[in-house]
Amino acid sequence: MDSHWQLEAAATFSRRQFLGTLPAFIAPPSLSASLSSQPVLDLHQHTNYLGRTNQQLVAHQAYHRVTTTVLLPGAGWMLSELGDNASCAALEADYPDRFVRFACCDAAESRTPDVLGGNLRRGAIGIGEMKFHVAVDSPEMHRVYRLAQELGVPLLIHFEHENYNTGFERFEDILKAYPKVSFIGHAQTWWGNISADLDPRVMYPPGRVKPGGLTDRLLTDYANMHGDLSAGSGLNALTRDRKFARDFVARHSRKLIWGSDCPCRDGKGVGYAAGYCIAERSLAVLGKLTSDETALRRILYDNGARLLRLKV
Repeated sequence: MDSHWQLEAAATFSRRQFLGTLPAFIAPPSLSASLSSQPVLDLHQHTNYLGRTNQQLVAHQAYHRVTTTVLLPGAGWMLSELGDNASCAALEADYPDRFVRFACCDAAESRTPDVLGGNLRRGAIGIGEMKFHVAVDSPEMHRVYRLAQELGVPLLIHFEHENYNTGFERFEDILKAYPKVSFIGHAQTWWGNISADLDPRVMYPPGRVKPGGLTDRLLTDYANMHGDLSAGSGLNALTRDRKFARDFVARHSRKLIWGSDCPCRDGKGVGYAAGYCIAERSLAVLGKLTSDETALRRILYDNGARLLRLKV
């Protein structure tokens, strides 16, 4: 969940500015005929997202032929924008063939291990999205890492400079300390760091990517690191430098997982201030960037299904 409320500094591309300048090659999605009947997994969706109803979410996913949706609950301050663990469990119970869910709890709360563990034992299959005001190497997050390791579940983290899971430059130490935990990187600071020259204050950096970024290196060097392509931040990573993005996607086609994190209500942009659907645009971009249909299928389904131990 990119931060919809955030007012960015003058040096920062705002969400709306970035989205208004996407290149013309983005068009409504048109997956090849051979892939149109294949399963699609959306790694990143929310219940009650900015007031969207469950039925609107179901319609949104059906419009894009999503066969499996991962519901990411919120906790604490996040509940002002999206639904909690119980709302995700209820929607999964209504549509068990379409939805699976993760578990979430404010990392700073003393009851975090109990809340997460309880939800995981009651059917949640991962932890996230973790989006709280803590450092990546804080005692609070180490509790979460240890629980993910103990229960053998993936962990999805929102990285955002000076706001959430701060100290991304130190995250490599976490990957080394917990090699058995499957980490999934998400959001502005994660995707901004595909470039080696990132100004961390800029949430949606425009223009050419300088090779050698930390995110690129972590995906290359650590088998337990994966990337969530959702939200405006993931879309920006795919569109700011098409040549780099094409090589990046090919290079990491076994580590990237498609997700939308789209708040619109019908799959066409209704109810979203920007007037379009993030899922629609990101699917179209991936279709343009990835000529290898096997690699595209991995990103759209196989990588996520294997990580979540779903049917492949």
